[in-house]
Amino acid sequence: MQSTLVVINILGAVALLLFGLAQVKEGVTRAFGARLRTGLANSTRSGPRSLLSGLVATIALQSSTATALMTASFAERGLVNPRMAQIVLLGANIGTAVTAWLVAAGTEVFAPLLLLVGVILLRNGSAARKGLGTALIGIGLMLLSLQVLGLATEPMRQSPALAAFLNLLDFSWLVALLFSAALAFVSSSSLAIVILVLSLASSGIASPGLIVVLILGANLGGAIPPVVATLTSPPEARRITRGNLLVRAIGCALALPLAGIAADLLQTLPLSPEKLPVDAHLAFNLLLAIIAWPFGGLISDLMTRLIPDEPEKETGPQFLDPDELDDPVRALANATREVLGVGDQIERMLIRTENAFNHNDLAPLKEIALLEGRVDRLQQDVKLYLSKLGQKGLDDDNARRSIAIIDYAINLEHMGDIIEKGLCDQLSKKIEKGLKFSDDGYKELADLFDLTIDNLRTAQTVFVTGDVNLARRLMEIKVDVRRLEKRSAESHLERLRAGRLESMQTSSIHLDMLRDLKRINAHIVSVAHPILDESGSLIESRLRQAEKRS
Repeated sequence: MQSTLVVINILGAVALLLFGLAQVKEGVTRAFGARLRTGLANSTRSGPRSLLSGLVATIALQSSTATALMTASFAERGLVNPRMAQIVLLGANIGTAVTAWLVAAGTEVFAPLLLLVGVILLRNGSAARKGLGTALIGIGLMLLSLQVLGLATEPMRQSPALAAFLNLLDFSWLVALLFSAALAFVSSSSLAIVILVLSLASSGIASPGLIVVLILGANLGGAIPPVVATLTSPPEARRITRGNLLVRAIGCALALPLAGIAADLLQTLPLSPEKLPVDAHLAFNLLLAIIAWPFGGLISDLMTRLIPDEPEKETGPQFLDPDELDDPVRALANATREVLGVGDQIERMLIRTENAFNHNDLAPLKEIALLEGRVDRLQQDVKLYLSKLGQKGLDDDNARRSIAIIDYAINLEHMGDIIEKGLCDQLSKKIEKGLKFSDDGYKELADLFDLTIDNLRTAQTVFVTGDVNLARRLMEIKVDVRRLEKRSAESHLERLRAGRLESMQTSSIHLDMLRDLKRINAHIVSVAHPILDESGSLIESRLRQAEKRS
């Protein structure tokens, strides 16, 4: 009965820790989620920044699994270079180790204060403050769980059964590693297992070598949940999570025979013996990052060979059902859904192009021609579908909607042409010649790229909803784009006059890309014209007004 109570108390303490972790993740996501995602996507242009972004994101979310899945989704969309994605996950592993070290650093005395402040923010505050309050409550519960776990494992110090079990594991380190990995996988948290091992270390019933082996197992098991979560994902995402598992598995295989030596070495340092698990956890992940970092490209290439691209399926229209041409409302809804898919293809092309621009890499451009061809075919299919619908006769409202759909499809097709024949050609020329934008020029183009993608997403919403206020905002953004393009062109000319070498070498490329991005935005904004015209919000041009005055 006593042993059953001890097990229940331990499981309850672990459950409290996992609940605290979930609260931190939920709170941070609510308060800073968008900024975290944007920061992670935009902070992977170099190895050090990638490592740091993975570390910071994991400490904030209290979950290397969440960071791994986020990074895998970015890699799938082409926002993160595969090599940089592997380095991000090395940083995420360090972030988990830092979190465990901080939790074990005797900070549990702050648990009541964190809980109090968290509840106050949760009850009285904005959405961001409530998110922060939830995160503070989660941290408080994590620290509190450490105290509960310490009390729960107190009776275990005198348990002959546990001592015998640990003695068996001490004679079979491979079994111990797999056992710890299984626990980490089942709990979906390597941190929870590290804290549990920390309790064993404080009780003094496990040998230092065994403790290091259990920590290795926790690291290995913590890499499995992201792999399981991406089993049905596209190859780009699967390569990232499986590459991370491969790196950890190789690291554990190399470290396992040296666990005893590593434990003795750590004990010679001026560190607390009771904190051996978190010290070993941090040391392992730091060494793994240092050793694996130079092999990021090799790992990425290996995973590409092991998980090849799926054969591209020739996809025709998905929603243009000819049987529904007798019902104009349904047919127009079908065409709208199909054109939204065309817009998604354009967004994908823009993201691929921006990725090539950010990382100075031709690889993301390989898919552009294929996507542009698909855009051409789909917009032709939409026009043919709606022309057949028009032959059956439409009332004025449906006729206007049909024309608006065709116009948007044509504008999307023009955007695809500009991306393929304009932006991609300019970037290919720059990359092949080894040219480099000035820092200011790069920042100006990067801002315009980001704004263009955001504008396209807004246009997709306007196209579906017909929201007048959103359409008006899109028209106002057109002015912002014009100003941004003009300001960048003027700044570029100033850099030319100042004799900046990078600006002189990339002058035509810079100005051509500005022009192409401006043209794409002009096509994007066109979706707002029929909506504002119908509402009477579209004013006549200055030229027309001048003609009237004369």
